[in-house]
This record gives sequence, C-alpha cells and structure tokens, in this order.
Amino acid sequence: MTGSYVKTKDGVEIFYKDWGTGQPIVFHHGWPLSADDWDAQMMFFVNKGFRVIAHDRRGHGRSSQVSDGHDMDHYAADAAAVVEHLDLRNAVHIGHSTGGGEATHYVAKHGKGRVAKLVLIGAVPPIMVKTAANPGGLPIEVFDGFRTGLVANRAQFYLDIASGPFYGFNRPDAKVSQGVIDNWYRQSMAGGAKAHYDGIKAFSETDFTEDLKVIDVPTLVMHGDDDQIVPIADSALLSSKLLKNATLKVYKGFPHGMATTHADVINADLLEFIKS
Repeated sequence: MTGSYVKTKDGVEIFYKDWGTGQPIVFHHGWPLSADDWDAQMMFFVNKGFRVIAHDRRGHGRSSQVSDGHDMDHYAADAAAVVEHLDLRNAVHIGHSTGGGEATHYVAKHGKGRVAKLVLIGAVPPIMVKTAANPGGLPIEVFDGFRTGLVANRAQFYLDIASGPFYGFNRPDAKVSQGVIDNWYRQSMAGGAKAHYDGIKAFSETDFTEDLKVIDVPTLVMHGDDDQIVPIADSALLSSKLLKNATLKVYKGFPHGMATTHADVINADLLEFIKS
C-alpha cells in the first residue's frame, strides 16, 4: 500500500493521511511542504482521541505533479474532495501559512454544514502583496525574488529558507535543529517546481477579504510576532478584525514555523480551543 488517494474532478490524485477516530481535525500545510509538516500536531491529537487528516496539496509531496490548477480555487476544491470522500462532519480545519489561505477559502466556499471551527496559524490572509487597498503589504518584488530564487537554484533556495527565516534560525539566540532543516528540505524537494512556482502567486496575490467576512464559525488566529515570512501586522491583526467570531493569540518572539519549533505551546493552545 503506497498510501491513500482521492481523485479530483479534474483527475488529480491527492494523497492524504487519515489516522484515528473521534472528532476530525483537518490540517492544511504551508508552501512548499507536505502533510508531513503536521507530524507534531497529528501525533499529539491522535493520542488525545481525535481523528486527524492531512493531505498533500496538488503538485506537492506525494500528490500528482500536474501542470495546472495551482490556485486557491483548486486548492480549496481539492481539500473539499478529501473531506467529501471521507464524509467528514463537525470538523476542525487548521491551516498554516499558505494552508491558512486554503483553509479559509475552503470554509467559505465548501464548508457549510461540515465545519465546527477554524484555526489560522501564521496564515497569509487577508492578502500578502502590497496594493492600493493593502498599503501595508509586501512589495511584489519580494515575491518576484522568490520566483527568481526558485528557478535559478531551487535546492539552495529551499535550504536558505529552512535554515534562516522560516524557523527564525537566523536569530542570534536560536536553537537550530538540523533535523528540522533537513525535513523541510526533504518535503519541499519532493514537490514539483512548477506547482511551487505558480503557488507563489496563489499565496501572495489572492485576496481573502470576502472569505473572512462570511466565515461565522469560531476561529482562532495564532501568529508569532517575529514571523519573518508572513509579517503579523498585515495578516493576523487584519484577519482577526474581518472574521465574525475570532480569537487572536500573538506569540512573543515566535517564528513562522512555530508549530514545529514550539509544538508543545501551540498544541496545548489548539487543544484548549478545540475543547472550548
């Protein structure tokens, strides 16, 4: 058995893990990773009596390395295909970074009657790129730099992200874990370069404002104030105001990848929110 797959309407094979029984928790991973990025959370929650589900986004991890559909509409529809295939109800959806955008879009567009709660961790909404309507955003040149780095030398570019800003390992007092760097690299290089390239536009230029406004389930917005990938001022602080039923939790000094580097803190807060 090589794992479990669901085929989407446009013929893409989406890989997923489905462990345990109980209330379902669905995890949406960040760019350019895979479901494996949630190991610390999935092991914690499966041992607490929950059913945990995580999928590899199209073009990422073990899912089909297709040429097209690397946008939030397809990402959300792919997540919906997994949810419907497993007939998940009363589910908690947890999204990190790009996965926070995917989870937001999924809940707004496909989640009616199936979703209990939503959690956004270091998530990209409302919109990352600087526009007239979003003057606090990052200039397009930042994302063009991502594209240039990916095309020029994807392997080195990914090593640089993992060993630097993603986990805050570039900070003077950081406890650097080579294993965490290697695991980020392993997940990322398993995915397709084109999916990752196109995904940069999806995570940086999608405007989730209308999605956030229609979501009415309780939502926990978690963000590190030292997030060097998704700066907090233009993401969590804005999203939490647009959501109808949001709780904002800011983590002093925590990095973008805090669900890995500070799993004990994040898992305890997730459990408290899910049980509340």
